[in-house]
Amino acid sequence: MSQPRVFQLTGTCNNYPWGKKGNQSLAAQLCSQTPGIDFRINDDEFYSEMWFGDYPDFPARKLDTGELLSDVLQRNKEQLLGERVIAGLDSQLPYLPKILSIAKALPLQLHPNKELASKLHEKDPGSFTDPNHKPEIAVALSKFELFAGFKPLDQIAPLFKLQPLQQFNPEQPDERTDETLREVTRNLLKSDLETVKKVQTELSEIPEDQLGDTAYILDLLPRLQDQYGPEDAGSLVALLCMNFLVFGPGDAVWIPADGIHAYLAGDIVECMARSNNVLNAGFCPPGDRNNADTFADTLTFKAHSKDDVCLPSQKSEKSKRGKTVVYRPPISEFDMLKTDLGAGEGEQLIPSEGPGVMIVTSGSGVMYAEERYHQLKEGFIFFVAPGVPVEWESQHGMQIHMAVV
Repeated sequence: MSQPRVFQLTGTCNNYPWGKKGNQSLAAQLCSQTPGIDFRINDDEFYSEMWFGDYPDFPARKLDTGELLSDVLQRNKEQLLGERVIAGLDSQLPYLPKILSIAKALPLQLHPNKELASKLHEKDPGSFTDPNHKPEIAVALSKFELFAGFKPLDQIAPLFKLQPLQQFNPEQPDERTDETLREVTRNLLKSDLETVKKVQTELSEIPEDQLGDTAYILDLLPRLQDQYGPEDAGSLVALLCMNFLVFGPGDAVWIPADGIHAYLAGDIVECMARSNNVLNAGFCPPGDRNNADTFADTLTFKAHSKDDVCLPSQKSEKSKRGKTVVYRPPISEFDMLKTDLGAGEGEQLIPSEGPGVMIVTSGSGVMYAEERYHQLKEGFIFFVAPGVPVEWESQHGMQIHMAVV
């Protein structure tokens, strides 16, 4: 019997403490909808992410057999991955899709580029489990709050003229540069706990009118302190140096390799290049933080405003009925499609060059592919091979997110 080119998957939920609790977690809700698996939501448990790629951490499986998706793909490379992925993308699923449900700030982090990732993997394969980079996008499914990229220098500089913050300047140049910002970030991250605590107290007492457009710092600081205490330097880096963004459903962020970020609250579809490498510098226990000098030295400054990190959707050329938009990051590994169907509506997608993985994020319907119908419900995940057109129909409305090569 030949391998079907469209088949249902199961995802794997994990339990990091920044996740939402019990049924409040969309990741857990979607995972629990998968038929035939033994997953029950515990109201006392935190559920942070559902992964549904072929990466060995929290892997997806073929629903009807329980086989690892990675094993199925490796046995059927030509059919399920296609020439483009075999020739240019390491003969494996080149992206890692997830659902995240976030109740408190994720670690202040960046994902190393390929050169550094390769070095870190060789030096410490237990902590850096692959040699790949990890640029990523996140598409909001709800209100989504985050810190991403650096503010423009002319918005950062006035803050470090305030008396409590002057000590973090490497010098007092008339003209600020990205290298100045690198050293400011380094100095903040290397400060001792008492200094961080004292500075946060002094920052909270600065009059609102002295902060101008960054007066939101006074609202966010106690929230972050409640989550991670007043001695976490991540709060200072995020509030003083980074863009704070509030997204609505359908808004998306682009995080390049070496891009500093910390997601704060909300439910998202996340997709990244196939990697799990990360450097942490705050919003986590001190023992979980990587070397502050390595973190600061790795920083790049590609994203230096809100516009640099926002990823607008575009009409998708794969759509035959105009119900699908595409989020297209500037990398070769993947695009993300989002299809929204109202009651009684349908969509047809032309085939992709590489494999696709789709998840129903709300609603229900049917999919017609490979001359058969598949029932679709919220939380259902399907693999779609290269060269396979799909058609979706919904009686009551449905939303689908699909990572594609």
